[in-house]
Amino acid sequence: MLPHRILFDEDTIHRRVQELAADIARDLPDPAPLLLGVLTGSFVFLADLARELARHGVEPTIRFIQMSHYGPGTEADRPVSVASADLPAVHGKIVLVVDDIFDSGKTLSHLWDVLTVQQPAWLKLCTFLDKPSRHQVVLKPDYVGMVVPDVWLIGYGLDLNDIGRALPYIGAVDVERVTEQEHQKP
Repeated sequence: MLPHRILFDEDTIHRRVQELAADIARDLPDPAPLLLGVLTGSFVFLADLARELARHGVEPTIRFIQMSHYGPGTEADRPVSVASADLPAVHGKIVLVVDDIFDSGKTLSHLWDVLTVQQPAWLKLCTFLDKPSRHQVVLKPDYVGMVVPDVWLIGYGLDLNDIGRALPYIGAVDVERVTEQEHQKP
């Protein structure tokens, strides 16, 4: 396992997802929105959010889109790409984009531009984590679970090179120790 420290435990995450669901359910103009999850990081948060929304009488349709600009490592070094060609039609629909983290914002800004061209009736963005120190776009999330410092995070759907995604909490990785361990390998 990667060296890390816990930032948010399971109970804290659960309570915050409940609060977000209540806020979103209150704001939705229709109880049957489309939740559009950005893979892969959003899948855990989206599942929890959808169940909590159901407790508020919301019955969403759920779709996923694969997007990325991260290669191996921790730097966003590739252009934003939409890896799946099955972006749902959203014209006239109530749409909530759900992602794990708003970091630079480049990926979500690209998706936002693609979706707004289709003219949804209502389009909002929900991210569980927000890292304001890294923002590079004008777009801001409408719903945010937690604001986090500029550290690499794992758990609750987030990973570092496919490690840590299934942890039930959110941890901050000690990237310097990870780098040292990589250099010490034969």
